[in-house]
Amino acid sequence: MENLKKLAGIKAAEFVKDGMVVGLGTGSTAYYFVEEIGRRIKEEGLQITAVTTSSSTSKQAEGLNISLKSIDEVNEVDVTVDGADEVDGQYNGIKGGGGALLMEKVVATPSKEYIWVVDESKLVEKLGAFKLPVEVIQYGAEQVFRRFERAGYKPSFREKAGQRFVTDMQNFIIDLDLKVIEDPIGFGKELDHEVGVVEHGLFNQMVDKVIVAGQNGIQILTSKKEKK
Repeated sequence: MENLKKLAGIKAAEFVKDGMVVGLGTGSTAYYFVEEIGRRIKEEGLQITAVTTSSSTSKQAEGLNISLKSIDEVNEVDVTVDGADEVDGQYNGIKGGGGALLMEKVVATPSKEYIWVVDESKLVEKLGAFKLPVEVIQYGAEQVFRRFERAGYKPSFREKAGQRFVTDMQNFIIDLDLKVIEDPIGFGKELDHEVGVVEHGLFNQMVDKVIVAGQNGIQILTSKKEKK
Protein backbone atom coordinates (compact mmCIF):
# COMPACT_ATOMS: atom_id res chain seq x y z
CA MET A 1 0.00 0.00 0.00
CA GLU A 2 2.81 2.42 0.85
CA ASN A 3 4.35 1.81 -2.56
CA LEU A 4 1.03 2.63 -4.24
CA LYS A 5 0.80 5.89 -2.29
CA LYS A 6 4.34 6.76 -3.31
CA LEU A 7 3.58 6.13 -7.00
CA ALA A 8 0.50 8.38 -6.85
CA GLY A 9 2.43 11.16 -5.10
CA ILE A 10 5.28 11.06 -7.62
CA LYS A 11 2.82 11.10 -10.54
CA ALA A 12 1.06 14.17 -9.12
CA ALA A 13 4.36 16.06 -8.98
CA GLU A 14 4.45 15.94 -12.79
CA PHE A 15 1.70 18.57 -12.83
CA VAL A 16 3.99 21.08 -11.08
CA LYS A 17 5.93 23.46 -13.34
CA ASP A 18 8.50 26.22 -12.78
CA GLY A 19 7.10 29.45 -11.35
CA MET A 20 3.94 27.91 -9.91
CA VAL A 21 2.34 28.57 -6.54
CA VAL A 22 1.73 25.06 -5.23
CA GLY A 23 -0.54 23.87 -2.43
CA LEU A 24 1.06 21.08 -0.40
CA GLY A 25 -1.41 18.67 1.14
CA THR A 26 -1.31 16.74 4.39
CA GLY A 27 -1.36 13.03 5.06
CA SER A 28 0.36 9.79 4.15
CA THR A 29 -0.08 10.04 0.36
CA ALA A 30 0.51 13.80 0.08
CA TYR A 31 3.73 13.21 2.02
CA TYR A 32 5.24 11.47 -1.01
CA PHE A 33 4.16 14.31 -3.30
CA VAL A 34 5.97 16.81 -1.06
CA GLU A 35 9.06 14.58 -0.98
CA GLU A 36 9.10 14.42 -4.78
CA ILE A 37 8.79 18.22 -5.04
CA GLY A 38 11.77 18.50 -2.69
CA ARG A 39 13.74 16.08 -4.87
CA ARG A 40 12.92 18.06 -8.02
CA ILE A 41 14.02 21.31 -6.37
CA LYS A 42 17.33 19.76 -5.33
CA GLU A 43 18.10 17.69 -8.44
CA GLU A 44 16.28 19.49 -11.27
CA GLY A 45 16.38 23.10 -10.09
CA LEU A 46 12.58 23.37 -9.94
CA GLN A 47 11.54 26.82 -8.73
CA ILE A 48 8.17 27.17 -7.00
CA THR A 49 6.51 28.88 -4.07
CA ALA A 50 4.41 26.68 -1.82
CA VAL A 51 1.60 27.11 0.68
CA THR A 52 0.91 24.35 3.16
CA THR A 53 -2.17 22.83 4.76
CA SER A 54 -0.78 21.95 8.19
CA SER A 55 2.10 22.54 10.57
CA SER A 56 3.39 19.01 9.87
CA THR A 57 3.56 19.70 6.12
CA SER A 58 5.27 23.04 6.78
CA LYS A 59 7.91 21.24 8.83
CA GLN A 60 8.42 18.65 6.08
CA ALA A 61 8.68 21.36 3.39
CA GLU A 62 11.16 23.42 5.38
CA GLY A 63 13.35 20.33 5.75
CA LEU A 64 13.36 19.98 1.95
CA ASN A 65 14.21 23.67 1.34
CA ILE A 66 10.85 24.37 -0.29
CA SER A 67 10.12 28.12 -0.34
CA LEU A 68 6.95 28.83 1.67
CA LYS A 69 4.40 31.61 1.87
CA SER A 70 1.19 31.87 3.85
CA ILE A 71 -2.09 31.51 1.98
CA ASP A 72 -2.77 35.21 2.61
CA GLU A 73 0.41 36.20 0.75
CA VAL A 74 -0.77 34.75 -2.57
CA ASN A 75 -3.75 35.70 -4.76
CA GLU A 76 -4.34 32.19 -6.07
CA VAL A 77 -2.77 28.76 -6.10
CA ASP A 78 -1.87 27.18 -9.46
CA VAL A 79 -2.20 23.59 -8.31
CA THR A 80 -2.88 21.89 -4.98
CA VAL A 81 -2.22 18.20 -4.42
CA ASP A 82 -3.69 16.47 -1.41
CA GLY A 83 -4.92 13.08 -0.27
CA ALA A 84 -8.47 11.96 0.45
CA ASP A 85 -9.99 9.42 2.82
CA GLU A 86 -12.90 8.48 0.53
CA VAL A 87 -13.91 9.45 -3.02
CA ASP A 88 -17.27 8.58 -4.57
CA GLY A 89 -18.25 8.28 -8.23
CA GLN A 90 -19.48 11.89 -8.34
CA TYR A 91 -16.07 13.18 -7.18
CA ASN A 92 -17.29 14.12 -3.74
CA GLY A 93 -14.85 13.21 -1.00
CA ILE A 94 -14.24 12.92 2.71
CA LYS A 95 -11.05 14.48 4.04
CA GLY A 96 -9.72 15.26 7.49
CA GLY A 97 -8.46 11.94 8.75
CA GLY A 98 -5.22 13.72 9.56
CA GLY A 99 -7.05 16.57 11.28
CA ALA A 100 -6.14 19.30 8.76
CA LEU A 101 -9.51 19.69 6.98
CA LEU A 102 -9.98 23.40 7.68
CA MET A 103 -6.57 24.46 6.35
CA GLU A 104 -6.92 21.99 3.47
CA LYS A 105 -10.21 23.55 2.37
CA VAL A 106 -8.84 27.08 2.78
CA VAL A 107 -5.98 26.24 0.39
CA ALA A 108 -8.16 24.24 -2.01
CA THR A 109 -10.69 27.04 -2.54
CA PRO A 110 -8.38 29.50 -4.44
CA SER A 111 -6.67 26.67 -6.37
CA LYS A 112 -6.93 26.74 -10.17
CA GLU A 113 -6.37 22.98 -10.27
CA TYR A 114 -7.13 20.69 -7.35
CA ILE A 115 -5.77 17.14 -7.45
CA TRP A 116 -6.24 14.24 -5.05
CA VAL A 117 -3.79 11.36 -4.80
CA VAL A 118 -5.20 8.11 -3.42
CA ASP A 119 -4.73 4.38 -3.50
CA GLU A 120 -7.56 2.35 -5.00
CA SER A 121 -8.99 1.38 -1.59
CA LYS A 122 -10.23 4.98 -1.18
CA LEU A 123 -12.69 4.72 -4.10
CA VAL A 124 -16.20 4.00 -2.81
CA GLU A 125 -19.72 3.84 -4.19
CA LYS A 126 -21.09 6.04 -1.38
CA LEU A 127 -19.33 8.11 1.25
CA GLY A 128 -19.69 7.51 4.96
CA ALA A 129 -17.89 4.32 5.97
CA PHE A 130 -14.98 6.59 6.92
CA LYS A 131 -16.08 8.71 9.87
CA LEU A 132 -16.84 12.28 8.79
CA PRO A 133 -14.65 14.83 10.61
CA VAL A 134 -16.33 18.06 11.73
CA GLU A 135 -14.13 20.84 13.12
CA VAL A 136 -15.84 22.80 15.91
CA ILE A 137 -14.79 25.69 18.10
CA GLN A 138 -13.94 24.70 21.67
CA TYR A 139 -16.54 27.03 23.18
CA GLY A 140 -19.88 25.24 23.08
CA ALA A 141 -18.43 22.05 21.61
CA GLU A 142 -20.49 19.91 23.98
CA GLN A 143 -23.65 21.64 22.73
CA VAL A 144 -22.77 20.76 19.14
CA PHE A 145 -21.94 17.21 20.21
CA ARG A 146 -25.35 16.79 21.88
CA ARG A 147 -27.15 18.12 18.80
CA PHE A 148 -25.31 15.57 16.67
CA GLU A 149 -26.24 12.86 19.18
CA ARG A 150 -29.93 13.77 19.04
CA ALA A 151 -29.77 13.70 15.25
CA GLY A 152 -28.46 10.11 15.37
CA TYR A 153 -25.04 10.91 13.85
CA LYS A 154 -23.13 8.86 16.48
CA PRO A 155 -20.53 11.55 17.25
CA SER A 156 -17.25 11.07 19.09
CA PHE A 157 -14.65 13.64 20.05
CA ARG A 158 -11.33 12.83 18.40
CA GLU A 159 -8.62 12.10 20.94
CA LYS A 160 -4.85 11.89 20.90
CA ALA A 161 -2.79 10.48 23.77
CA GLY A 162 -5.89 10.37 25.97
CA GLN A 163 -6.77 14.03 25.46
CA ARG A 164 -9.06 15.78 23.02
CA PHE A 165 -7.26 16.36 19.75
CA VAL A 166 -6.70 20.06 19.02
CA THR A 167 -6.20 21.18 15.41
CA ASP A 168 -3.59 23.65 14.17
CA MET A 169 -6.36 26.25 14.36
CA GLN A 170 -7.01 25.34 18.03
CA ASN A 171 -10.36 23.66 17.44
CA PHE A 172 -11.79 20.25 18.35
CA ILE A 173 -12.85 17.57 15.88
CA ILE A 174 -16.07 15.60 16.24
CA ASP A 175 -16.13 12.48 14.06
CA LEU A 176 -19.56 11.36 12.82
CA ASP A 177 -20.09 7.61 12.35
CA LEU A 178 -22.71 7.83 9.60
CA LYS A 179 -22.02 4.56 7.70
CA VAL A 180 -23.62 5.94 4.51
CA ILE A 181 -24.14 9.55 3.39
CA GLU A 182 -26.92 9.39 0.80
CA ASP A 183 -26.75 13.09 -0.11
CA PRO A 184 -23.27 14.52 0.52
CA ILE A 185 -24.11 17.90 -0.99
CA GLY A 186 -27.26 18.32 1.08
CA PHE A 187 -25.56 17.13 4.25
CA GLY A 188 -22.63 19.47 3.64
CA LYS A 189 -25.04 22.40 3.41
CA GLU A 190 -26.70 21.30 6.65
CA LEU A 191 -23.36 21.29 8.45
CA ASP A 192 -22.44 24.68 6.93
CA HIS A 193 -25.37 26.18 8.86
CA GLU A 194 -24.62 24.45 12.16
CA VAL A 195 -23.63 27.03 14.80
CA GLY A 196 -20.24 26.20 16.30
CA VAL A 197 -19.06 24.24 13.26
CA VAL A 198 -16.01 25.84 11.65
CA GLU A 199 -15.69 23.38 8.75
CA HIS A 200 -16.50 19.79 7.80
CA GLY A 201 -14.69 17.09 5.90
CA LEU A 202 -17.08 16.87 2.95
CA PHE A 203 -15.21 18.22 -0.07
CA ASN A 204 -18.06 18.21 -2.58
CA GLN A 205 -17.49 18.87 -6.29
CA MET A 206 -14.17 20.58 -5.62
CA VAL A 207 -11.61 18.21 -7.14
CA ASP A 208 -10.46 18.36 -10.79
CA LYS A 209 -8.40 15.17 -11.03
CA VAL A 210 -7.99 12.07 -8.90
CA ILE A 211 -4.75 10.13 -9.34
CA VAL A 212 -5.40 6.55 -8.29
CA ALA A 213 -2.63 4.05 -7.67
CA GLY A 214 -3.69 0.42 -7.87
CA GLN A 215 -2.27 -3.02 -8.48
CA ASN A 216 -2.60 -2.39 -12.23
CA GLY A 217 -0.74 0.92 -12.14
CA ILE A 218 -1.70 4.59 -12.15
CA GLN A 219 -5.09 5.84 -13.31
CA ILE A 220 -6.02 9.52 -13.68
CA LEU A 221 -9.73 10.26 -13.26
CA THR A 222 -11.06 13.62 -14.45
CA SER A 223 -14.17 15.15 -12.88
CA LYS A 224 -16.99 16.83 -14.80
CA LYS A 225 -15.85 20.09 -13.21
CA GLU A 226 -12.53 19.80 -15.05
CA LYS A 227 -14.17 18.72 -18.33
CA LYS A 228 -16.20 21.92 -18.49
